[in-house]
Amino acid sequence: MFEKFQNSRNALGWAFMLPAAVLLLLFLTYPLGLGTWLGFTDAKVGRDGVWIGFENFAYLITDSVAQLALFNTLFYTVIASIFKFVLGLYLAILLNKNLPFKSFFRAVVLLPWIAPTALSAIAFWWIYDSQFSIISWTLMRMGLIDHYIDFLGNPWNARFSTIAANVWRGVPFVAISLLAGLQTISPSYYEASAIDGATPWQQFRHVTLPLLTPIIAVVMTFSVLFTFTDFQLIYVLTRGGPLNATHLMATLSFQRAISGGALGEGAALATLMVPFLLGAIMFSYFGLQRRAWQQGGDK
Repeated sequence: MFEKFQNSRNALGWAFMLPAAVLLLLFLTYPLGLGTWLGFTDAKVGRDGVWIGFENFAYLITDSVAQLALFNTLFYTVIASIFKFVLGLYLAILLNKNLPFKSFFRAVVLLPWIAPTALSAIAFWWIYDSQFSIISWTLMRMGLIDHYIDFLGNPWNARFSTIAANVWRGVPFVAISLLAGLQTISPSYYEASAIDGATPWQQFRHVTLPLLTPIIAVVMTFSVLFTFTDFQLIYVLTRGGPLNATHLMATLSFQRAISGGALGEGAALATLMVPFLLGAIMFSYFGLQRRAWQQGGDK
């Protein structure tokens, strides 16, 4: 029987997948299920809750701070994702060229991504400091401003400052991932298009972009997921301030559940993030479907 098990590809496949499935069940499925359950209760830190149905959700929908956190999260995700895509694609195309010390530059590009998020946030906290900001100091020496900029004390300044920090951290992931996709495109496509008289822009539009679209769909889906659920960067940099201007749904959920003790309310706020995350996953799914079609699979 053991020999038959060894010769069965399906059985071996299930055996190899079992450890990963157990880990996902323990560390993903169970916490997700528990969090969803808590969202329908009035649980507090230190005591069990009772079932209250949709009361937490009804309250959060009308709560001005939760509404602001939703706006901040969508604004933060959309703007940061657009900049990460544009800069990451430009950097990937640049690194795909025959540059001197190409391997060195590819390694350096990864540094913002591999640096601990908390460490990056502390560095940006100093960069944005209202009294010692290197940005304000430089602009004042250039005569462009006459006083230090309050990066983290003004609501809109704080929003754009946190977006800039997120873009700095996220561009390397997008760039290296798209670079891997660019290297799968055969040079013969560019040679054929050049013979037909295509300009570099036409090659990018009609060759590079269509063949890279499936990779873009997957990479940007992960980028959106990472950005939408961002917690460490915001928590270390601003703690959601000033005036809740940088509170995301993730940071507000933590504040309500842990700092405020309202586990049920915090869990409900986290549960409200799920529909947006599912939308991003569906976007990735359709991107993968298109990739299978391009490779000759079933549409």
